[in-house]
Amino acid sequence: MEKSELLKNIGKNIQDIRKSKGLSQVDLVGKMEGNIDTTNISRIESGRTNPTLYTLYRISVALEVDISDFLKSSNSSQ
Repeated sequence: MEKSELLKNIGKNIQDIRKSKGLSQVDLVGKMEGNIDTTNISRIESGRTNPTLYTLYRISVALEVDISDFLKSSNSSQ
C-alpha cells in the first residue's frame, strides 16, 4: 500500500467513525486532549497530512475507539 493510499484510508476511517457518533470536526477537537486545530482534523481526514502516533491516539481516545480501528482496510468488512 502506498503512503498516500494509507493516509487516505486512515483519514476516511476517522471521518466515518466521527460521523457515526454524530460529531462535527469542531466537536472532535473539543473532546481531544491538548491543542489541535480543526484544520488539522480536516487534513487528517482527507489524507493530506501524516498524523503522529500520539495524535492518532488522542483522536481514538476522543472517539472512544481502539486506535487499530483507524487502520482497517477499506477492502475489509468492518
